[in-house]
Amino acid sequence: MKIAPDHGLLQYSGRIDFDDRKAPVFAFAGSWIKIRFRGSGLSAELANHRSYASNYLGYILDGEQRKFLLAQDGERHSYLLGKRLPEGEHELLLFKRMDACHFFTFYGFELEDGEILPPSEKPSRRIEVFGDSVSCGEVSEALNYVGKEDPIHDGEFSNSWYSYSWMTARLLDAELHITAQGGAALLDGTGWFRGPDYIGMESIYDKIEYNPEICPVKSWDFGSWQPHVAVIAVGQNDANPENHMALDPSGEKAKNWKRRYREWIEQLMRLYPRAHFVLTTTILNHDAAWDTAVAGVCEEIASPRVHHFLYVRNGCGTPGHVRVPEAAAMAKELSTYLNSLGDIWNESEM
Repeated sequence: MKIAPDHGLLQYSGRIDFDDRKAPVFAFAGSWIKIRFRGSGLSAELANHRSYASNYLGYILDGEQRKFLLAQDGERHSYLLGKRLPEGEHELLLFKRMDACHFFTFYGFELEDGEILPPSEKPSRRIEVFGDSVSCGEVSEALNYVGKEDPIHDGEFSNSWYSYSWMTARLLDAELHITAQGGAALLDGTGWFRGPDYIGMESIYDKIEYNPEICPVKSWDFGSWQPHVAVIAVGQNDANPENHMALDPSGEKAKNWKRRYREWIEQLMRLYPRAHFVLTTTILNHDAAWDTAVAGVCEEIASPRVHHFLYVRNGCGTPGHVRVPEAAAMAKELSTYLNSLGDIWNESEM
């Protein structure tokens, strides 16, 4: 039984390109498709489009998480996700583990001997996280390297499910959009993504697809999904190619960054007129001058909707990417902080 991507009982979440309802495109980490069904087997038909690294997708079938390696030829392939399943109801969540090192096109499910069932309701709370590789969960599964530099890797350790972003959302029972990209800084021409012509968050935050090497760049419709709270975790990759905030925090380059950061936050405030904003970075090692700059911008904006937050180990927690236990600790801190902000989840105000 073929389940087309536009079947009304499939459930989607994340910034997904639905220009072709029969072939939706997934670029952002943490975006997903969910299906509830009865049947003895399930396959997914996908086409993967690679920029770099080995590309994996994740899925959770009846509570058990797994991953599979995607073909890198850009052609349509069928991937078996479940076979010889027992009688009864099943649920599968197919999700993007990695950032725009690749995107994939979804062409539907093939269900053996069964029927599709209505999905469970999505959470009413909504969180969006703007950030970099830490917010995506990059290299999070390198569990032998907690608090250490990264091992040599090729994508196999990256898993958005174990990002602090998604862990926080699960603790708060919230739907999540991860608008984040490994290597991204705020400004174009800085950071580590798509060098030497670096692409910053200022060219990512308003897109649905944003890696021009492998896909046409398309704009996102902000009116289609409004978060209750947006976490802004930018200000770590910004030290490349020059750590100007640490070298001269009162200099022209530092002033320009703070001005552009403030303008970006104020633009997001206009796009999300009822949302709260949490300005922060992460426990990834970086100079505290960047957190001082973020705090200063928060004070300048002086809005009851804009908050500054620091983790206990902010900026000094690890020289490598944040691993699963470190992300769990961050999620506990961040969810506690969000709960302390009061009734930010009031649907009547959205």
